[in-house]
Amino acid sequence: MTFVQIIEYETDRPEEVNAVFDEWLKKTEGKRTVTRESHGRDREDSRHYVDIVEFPSYEQAMTNSNLPETQRTAQQLRDLCTGEPRFVDLDVVGEF
Repeated sequence: MTFVQIIEYETDRPEEVNAVFDEWLKKTEGKRTVTRESHGRDREDSRHYVDIVEFPSYEQAMTNSNLPETQRTAQQLRDLCTGEPRFVDLDVVGEF
């Protein structure tokens, strides 16, 4: 079953966040289990971002989460945010 994680956060340092994600992409090439990611900025609040990350399954998401590079990136993201990121974990039960 497809699994989606939504990560919602605020930052005053979007360029640094993008650099952290770019570095993660390089370091996890061939290891990450993400099948798709969308990175969006709120039109009403330019400090508010939402990432939608898709995986083939919850188990694959946990494999990705346990990568040392992912753990390091998560901490770097927290350090660049104005508050704690919010994570929403979803099992996809339908697609239209």
